[in-house]
Amino acid sequence: MFGSAQNGVLLAARLFMAAALLPTGIARALNVSGFALTLAGAGCPAPNAVATAAVIVQVFGPLALIVGVMPRVTGLAMAGFVAAMAALLHPFWQFVGASAATERTFFLADLGLAGAFLMYAMTGPGAWSWRGFFAGSGDLSEPARAPTAPAKRAPVKRPAGRAPARAAA
Repeated sequence: MFGSAQNGVLLAARLFMAAALLPTGIARALNVSGFALTLAGAGCPAPNAVATAAVIVQVFGPLALIVGVMPRVTGLAMAGFVAAMAALLHPFWQFVGASAATERTFFLADLGLAGAFLMYAMTGPGAWSWRGFFAGSGDLSEPARAPTAPAKRAPVKRPAGRAPARAAA
């Protein structure tokens, strides 16, 4: 009964997390040089390379999130990306007054999103995902496990001394 509701909630959570990053990623992809200038203004080394890598992560990460591909890798990579960008783009400790409060709010919101990505990495995408589609119906919130081999029997211990006599044929 709860499996279907849980899978629906996991799908909605994936869509909400992707919606937080995908529109900005598309806008930055259309103006990578402008984003590189923003990063250079923030003191980022190699802003062109960082901007290009950030655009790739910010466009393809949410797409992988929506589809539910490689949840552990996607979740961990997106959490690291969001936390790094929060520290780089929202350094509230450099501001004073109302702008410090605004930057702190953005910084903490990004950290909350990073936490959501970490939860996604640990829970998985659910059955309503790419992995669930190919595995068939069922609850796939747990990672797939390889079948285990049957347990081996312990060898029978024989008393020390003479070896048992064998019957002659």
